[in-house]
Amino acid sequence: MRYLKEVLASRELLANLTLREIRGQYKRTVFGQLWSLVNPLATMLVYTIVFAFILRVTPPPGDPSGLNIFPVWLLCGLLPFTFFSASVQTGMGSILANAGLVQKVHFSRIVLPLSTVGSIGFNWLFEMGVLVAVLLICGAWVLPWLPFVLLMMVILAVFAAGLVLVLVIANVYFRDTQYFVGILMQIWIYMTPIIYPISLVEAQSARIGPLMGTNVTVLDIYRLNPMERFVAVFRNLLYDNRWPEVNDVLFCAVSAVAALAVGLWVFRRNEKGLAEAL
Repeated sequence: MRYLKEVLASRELLANLTLREIRGQYKRTVFGQLWSLVNPLATMLVYTIVFAFILRVTPPPGDPSGLNIFPVWLLCGLLPFTFFSASVQTGMGSILANAGLVQKVHFSRIVLPLSTVGSIGFNWLFEMGVLVAVLLICGAWVLPWLPFVLLMMVILAVFAAGLVLVLVIANVYFRDTQYFVGILMQIWIYMTPIIYPISLVEAQSARIGPLMGTNVTVLDIYRLNPMERFVAVFRNLLYDNRWPEVNDVLFCAVSAVAALAVGLWVFRRNEKGLAEAL
């Protein structure tokens, strides 16, 4: 509890560092904040060409929205994962990137990774705003679902922050961590139903049946991935325009709380030795 009070006492520093990150990202660029859309749009274009036109992946139409537009369906899952991946990979390097500051000035070090997540979250908010505009143009009545979308964005940010707090410590002591996580994220995106519908996994799981004489199936193991639940919830709200499954929302919330609790515990135990480790 005392540590949480220390973190809350640093909220002004956190806000200032987050603003610094936001202002510095696209400083002296012509298009500024629009650059945050380039990566997800380029990825969407490549995946659409490969999976929609070449491999003919056909996700089900939005229920009950009726939308049947692959690039829009793709973005509804891609933007949350892009935020998560960027937060983890950028946030885990925040202590190393500010090594001089950590070694010379005494302050709550936790604000560094959290400010990184906050700045990337600001970009994500902009990207999601563009996606909402596209959905409205396409005829999806997404406005009533926006409050819950914002809530899920906060929950995903908490989940990402929890992982960042663990990995930022690991990256200080084991510099190989950043390379390992980079490879992990490449695998993780394909282990999450972003560019293909989960119905393909369900079909394969039904074909294989229970594993090793138990009641556990491939689908059961597959759905242990928290990002699978987050993507499902965002697609239900944005693309389908309906309430997500209660179990999916609870799984996301529990994952976020657990990740944050572990992250705070790991960071607190190792924060005092960061300056020496650098």
